[in-house]
This record gives sequence, C-alpha cells and structure tokens, in this order.
Amino acid sequence: MIRRMNSRPAYLDYQATTPVDLRVRDAMLPYLGEHFGNPHSINHAYGWQAADAVKIARGQVAEFIGADDDEIVFTSGATESCNLALRGAAKASTSGRNRVITVATEHPAVLETARDLGCAGHEVIILPVGEDGLLDLADLERTLDGRTVLVSIMAANNEIGVLQPLAEIARLCRASGALFHTDATQAAGRIGIDVDSWDVDLLSLSAHKVYGPKGIGTLYVRNGVPVQPVVTGGGQEHGLRPGTVPAPLVVGFGRACQVASEQLGEDAGRMSQLTMRLKHGIQRTCPSVRFFGHPEQRLPGNLSMGFPGVSADEVIELVSNRIAISTGSACSSGTAEPSKVLLALGLDPETAATGVRISLGRFTIEGDIDTAVEALSDVAAIASRA
Repeated sequence: MIRRMNSRPAYLDYQATTPVDLRVRDAMLPYLGEHFGNPHSINHAYGWQAADAVKIARGQVAEFIGADDDEIVFTSGATESCNLALRGAAKASTSGRNRVITVATEHPAVLETARDLGCAGHEVIILPVGEDGLLDLADLERTLDGRTVLVSIMAANNEIGVLQPLAEIARLCRASGALFHTDATQAAGRIGIDVDSWDVDLLSLSAHKVYGPKGIGTLYVRNGVPVQPVVTGGGQEHGLRPGTVPAPLVVGFGRACQVASEQLGEDAGRMSQLTMRLKHGIQRTCPSVRFFGHPEQRLPGNLSMGFPGVSADEVIELVSNRIAISTGSACSSGTAEPSKVLLALGLDPETAATGVRISLGRFTIEGDIDTAVEALSDVAAIASRA
C-alpha cells in the first residue's frame, strides 16, 4: 500500500505533471554521475556507453507507442514536439498545400503555433467542438481538401479529459492526402497508444506526464513523412532536432515508458475506480455541481467541474491547504480569464470561470479521495448559498 509520509496537501494535479517514479530515478542516476559521456562522442568508451543507453531508451519509447526505433525524435518536451510537427510539416510541403486544420480546444502549443503559421501566410482553420468537447467529424470532412497539408487534433484534452475519435479522423485525413498529427501527451500512461491503429503520421509526447523527468519528450515521425527541421546547428536526431541528446533524461524517459507499459491496466483501473469514488462523493455533498466534457469518452483519472456561483480561484484558495488541484492547463495558470477550453464548449464566461480540474495518478490513494471530498464540501456549502 502507498502511504503518504508528510503533511503536504494531497496531490491531485497529475495532468499538470507527475512525480518521477523511483524506478525511473534509479535508472537515471548513473548517467548523472559516473556514466556522464556525450552520446555523440564516437571515439571512446564514455561516448559509446551513453550512446548505448540512448539506443535502449529509444527502443523503449518506440515500443510504448508501437513505433519503430528510427521513428523516434527526442525533443525538450511536447511543446517543442508540437512545434516541430506543425512547422516542420508546413515547411516540408512542396505540393502547394498550405491549409492547417485544428480545433478550438487544443493546447496552446498547437493553437499558438497554428496561428503563427497563419501570420506567415498559411491558411489556418480552427474547428469548433460540441458541448461535450468532441469534434464533429462532418465539420472536418467539409473542411478537408487538396489544399490541406496537416490536421492536428489532440488524443485527450488536457483540461476536460475528452478523447477524440482518432481512427475516424485519420481515415478522413487519408482520403484527402493530409498529414495527421496528434498531441498524445495526456493520453500516455492512461490509455494504450498505438500509432498504427490510430493511423497517425506524427505524435507528440512528454516524459513528465508519464512519471519521467521534465525537459524531455519525443515526436514520432512515421517513416516517409516529410518534416523539415525548424532549428539548425547539427545533425542529431535524424537531422530534425540538433543539439546534444541529454542521456540522463532520455534514459529516464525510456524507463518511464517501460514501467507505464507494464502497469497500464493496473494504473488505468485504479484511476477509474478512484475517479468514480470522487465523483459520487462530490455529487453527494453538492448536487448542483456541474461536470464538463463527455461523460464516458474521456480519460480515467480526470474530472473537470464547476460549483455554481463559486469561481475557480475561490475554490483553489479554499482547498489549497488540503488538496492540490488546478483551474485547468498549467501552461495558462495565473490568468484571470475563464478557460478557453470551457468557453469552446459553449459555456458562458461566468460558468466557464468556475471550472476546476482534478486529476488522479499512479500514487493517488483512497485517503486522498476522502480528503478531496471533505475539502470540497466547504465549497459545496458556499455554492448552496449562491
């Protein structure tokens, strides 16, 4: 049984980041010490040792998503991976295709990159979603044509946990000859990832969402898919991402993927059970609570909710000494505006401003859930008077 050994708030913000699994840390430590070689130093044993470790880790990451080793490009994280996917595919297009399609609930790493491509002369189309957070496939089909170079739609939303129908999206992209990129950062370790069954051309991941270290991620690039580098200065990572590959981080990423593969069923099952326990507990104390996103087509371990009449900032302040939760994406925290994801669901600004995200993970225990229900009962009392 997992036991908490300190009095800090219960951590329920796993979609912002995950703690490094001790098995991952132990795998990394030798490469932070005696095995310090540069994996690109080909003339001596220090470099060979580091290169061997990177090769093993590359295989572990590839196996995690059902890819070949040479389809893995290491980056600094999913934000860089998304940038490389969008900018690199647009830069590589030689067929006159210049349309980029995405959806309104994407992470800023995709939305802001797409808008920047628009400023550079590309046609950018941002499709709406329904009130459940799902893309209307008919909208996508109407928008796709011979001018489309790339479609980018995330596998699982980082705020509301909604899962998009990737295989159906890929089928439409194939019919029009467009490339398909998905940001699978939030899906990793929660649902199975298979690049072939999803039929994606490009896929982004970040290690720190799957109990690995911060500062390392990957872009999967299917063999034969044209992508050009957006940063120059070296020939590393198949020429797509120059710079010294950080062996300790890569080793940690590989080990994290290996552990996640081994524990996927156990982790997902526990998260699903604990999520239902939490949801039912909140509903008992606050029947007026509103949950956002599709009720079933969603990640295990995610709840996005709002307490009527109580702003998200008030909720966070009320519970911060007992549970650590967030108002949504960690990348946009600290802003006074309502969540753009919740606004994209068609919610009015006042309702969107109530949205908080609770996300569970590998080390969440039943006591954390009970603590959360108790803490949120204070919020429920305020909501009942609003």
